Amino acid sequence: MSFVLLAGMLALSVPAWAAPDPLAPSGRWSANSDGHAPVPPMGWNSWNAFNSDVDEEKVLASAQALVDTGLARLGYRYVNIDDGWWLKRRESDGRLIIRTAHFPSAATGPDPSFRPLTDRLHAMGLKAGIYSDIGRNSCGQIYTPDFKNQPEGSLAEREVGLYGHVDQDIRLFFAEWNFDLIKVDGCGVRGLPADAPRVRSGLYRALPPLVDMQSLGGSDVAGVRKLYTEVGEAIRRHSHGRPYVYSLCLWGAGDVRSWGKDVGNMSRTSDDIQPLWGRMLTNLDTVTHRALYAHPGSWNDADMLFVGTGDFDQQHGVEARSHFSLWAMLNSPLIIGYDLRKLRPQLLAIFGNAEVVALNQDPAGNQAVLAYDSGEVQIFVKTLADGSKAVALFNRTGAARDAILTADHLKMLPSSDVRLRDLWSKEERSFRGETKMQLAAHETRLFRVSGDRRLADGLYLSEQPGRINPAVDGIPAPLPDPTIHPSITPWVGTRGGGEHVQYGGWGGAEPDRAPYGKLLRVAGKSYDTGIGVLAGSRLEVRNAGFSQFAAMVGVNDSGRRADGPVVFEVWGDGKLLARSAAMRFGAAAAPIKADIAKVRIVELVARASGGTRTSAMPQPATWAEAALLK
Repeated sequence: MSFVLLAGMLALSVPAWAAPDPLAPSGRWSANSDGHAPVPPMGWNSWNAFNSDVDEEKVLASAQALVDTGLARLGYRYVNIDDGWWLKRRESDGRLIIRTAHFPSAATGPDPSFRPLTDRLHAMGLKAGIYSDIGRNSCGQIYTPDFKNQPEGSLAEREVGLYGHVDQDIRLFFAEWNFDLIKVDGCGVRGLPADAPRVRSGLYRALPPLVDMQSLGGSDVAGVRKLYTEVGEAIRRHSHGRPYVYSLCLWGAGDVRSWGKDVGNMSRTSDDIQPLWGRMLTNLDTVTHRALYAHPGSWNDADMLFVGTGDFDQQHGVEARSHFSLWAMLNSPLIIGYDLRKLRPQLLAIFGNAEVVALNQDPAGNQAVLAYDSGEVQIFVKTLADGSKAVALFNRTGAARDAILTADHLKMLPSSDVRLRDLWSKEERSFRGETKMQLAAHETRLFRVSGDRRLADGLYLSEQPGRINPAVDGIPAPLPDPTIHPSITPWVGTRGGGEHVQYGGWGGAEPDRAPYGKLLRVAGKSYDTGIGVLAGSRLEVRNAGFSQFAAMVGVNDSGRRADGPVVFEVWGDGKLLARSAAMRFGAAAAPIKADIAKVRIVELVARASGGTRTSAMPQPATWAEAALLK
């Protein structure tokens, strides 16, 4: 029997009463494309510099610094007011009241308004951002009540969050006050159970938690997703066609690392970053294995930059450049968290490195992929829109390390010159085959790369994660990811037993790796390129200018002999183009090809096919050497 059946095959019919098949191809791209984030948003946010002690002078001074230094011309255009701006919610009509003592231009009569401030920012060529919470109360109220500018008044007046006021508040922010971005925190659906001390005291009303940072099973994933979806729908209504950015800040809870891409323009993957090397590693690790979950229009957000403060201050230039380089490579939004009134040339040279910023703002939108991974050295490779590449060699440790970069890491020919341009020193060099580099403690060497590609007539799928959306990644129940660095958190210190694994997403789709960090290998043959995913998955691939899809498919060697086979299908715009035979554990990978010359959306489906599953996890399915060819 042929391993490939071409277009024209009929899908099996299903009874009318059957539940919808999540693997049924839709012929459309389902990741978020609303709002305006074709590249990661860039700008400044008040929180890291000022916490809730924010005022108009600080905001305008920071905005002016973006303009005067030329950072705005590089793309740093969003000026975002975080927690601390509100005074209360007026009981008579539920309207939010601005703290006009700190924002004097908002004192426009009985209804204070941010419109004078947003108009001024817009006149400077900038964008304006505002902050709220998905619950009744803000993060500052619940977790940092000792910070300044807490909402005042009665219990109802202190309920300044979106809960119960979504349409009213979003209309105010976007239609009346003319903001361009909103950051929506999630503390209000996390920190106010009935037994919380501030609930028992009568300060706040209880709101049964929808997310539990330590229990994915105890989180109402569907419920919290519904709340964030409702906010997105309200923004679409009240932005009246204006460009906007919707920033989800659920800090990796409620499995948001999997679904945030479908709801907002940027989605936090972790708890708050701190100006500490170890905490930066934690936030970094929540993003590194999620390249397929970020695209133009929906970005992984590792949190705001702490360049300029603590372990990343002007006395720690190596660490500051590493932090900035990694965020640029991983397409995390470049949101400055520094008091720009204190900006000095050393820090401006980091924020203003146009060649590094260009990696983050590259229109292809490909998050860098791990080409080499360890607890000491990591190598990240990013494919750029013009066909060139960028590579970052990162030393996680406090001691010097040697690293060998190979042409294979870059998917380039080892027999040809590979040319490197150092984006910090501006030096240029070349090598063939491989080259050895020494990395200082905490150093990241960052290069723009050109050379002859190994695949001359197309692109491997793992080179273009921005084109791929795991609409269904096959995970039957979300699990915490144990690969994330457990750092010491400042808010707990070394009390208790330490930080435990808590961020969902373990086992999802990944380029150049099998699920759960396993080697991409079928029947003893290893592959250095491909997509690893679980059976019961459907991947959407945007096609533009390619005429053929090709791959080698099979059950990964990290699977189980006793479990059932997997059938691989290729669909184009909702029509079946090719299907494999039932692939069993231990069988050699088989070729699958499809003509996609006139196809807009290619969908790759891996189905469990009969047999008896003996474990809780589906078989790992491998799309080895998957490529779009000219």
